[in-house]
Amino acid sequence: MSDALVQVENLSRYYQNNCAISHLSFNLKAGEVLGFLGPNGAGKSTTMQVISGNLAPSEGEVSIAGHDILEAPRAAKQHIGYLPEHPPVYRDASVDEYLAYCARLHRIPQAKVIAALDRVKQQCGLEDVGRRLIGNLSKGYQQRVGIAQAIIHDPPVIILDEPTVGLDPIQIREIRTLIRSLGDQHSVILSTHILSEVQSTCDRVQIIRAGEIIYSASTEALNQGHESSFKVALRNPVDPETLTALAGIDHVEALDNGRYRVFIAPESNPDALVTAAAQGQWGLYELIPEQQSLEDLFIELTLTEESMAK
Repeated sequence: MSDALVQVENLSRYYQNNCAISHLSFNLKAGEVLGFLGPNGAGKSTTMQVISGNLAPSEGEVSIAGHDILEAPRAAKQHIGYLPEHPPVYRDASVDEYLAYCARLHRIPQAKVIAALDRVKQQCGLEDVGRRLIGNLSKGYQQRVGIAQAIIHDPPVIILDEPTVGLDPIQIREIRTLIRSLGDQHSVILSTHILSEVQSTCDRVQIIRAGEIIYSASTEALNQGHESSFKVALRNPVDPETLTALAGIDHVEALDNGRYRVFIAPESNPDALVTAAAQGQWGLYELIPEQQSLEDLFIELTLTEESMAK
């Protein structure tokens, strides 16, 4: 795809006989924030390490801005900023010292280092802590420093692996705001197991389970493209088959006391149900729309038979 900055094709990674990720294929477009969501141990961090070039794939290909991560690693990595799960910061260095060191690692010309430092400190809210030792900063500020090192060379692609783990609620809110602002100028892959993180920051979500992608859609489609349901209550109950036969209704789940859960196909509505209830004098007195949340979808897709048996 011409507008894809990251292209992953048939990617697999094995640790001896254990398959950590299996035949993953996806892309990241320019200006997109992609949420890579999954339970602990699903293969998120392994995927991020392979994409960033820190771990070799067993099979498949990764292309960054048209550069193969194995055939042209230097050219590919110039387009990536990476924050691993544990920020690679030097606690005994000051923020300015550490970021200047990162700038040199990325071959930023000496004459442009100060400007680069000023830019990322302003983006990450570090203007007032430049001379402080990183080890004396709060975990939230250390995470900001970790993000700053990932964007010091102004890469088009930023990969963030669990960027809010271990932070307090205020720090989490601040980091999420920072990630949203990064999405205005960069393409971002956000790996996380926190549902609210994806909903508040991402344009698209992919759910991974046991090393395989099992769901991929835009966050907008999550709210609009799924089968919707209504809770329906009738004073004069009818057979569920009678409701299922109505136009636009996919299937019906009988509850109790004349109540039903009625599933409506996408882009349909319950008008036929309302009309039939009036004509048949069913005594419709409750019609409550339900919406599948990301949490509902996540639990539905990642709950395995083994966990259900427990």
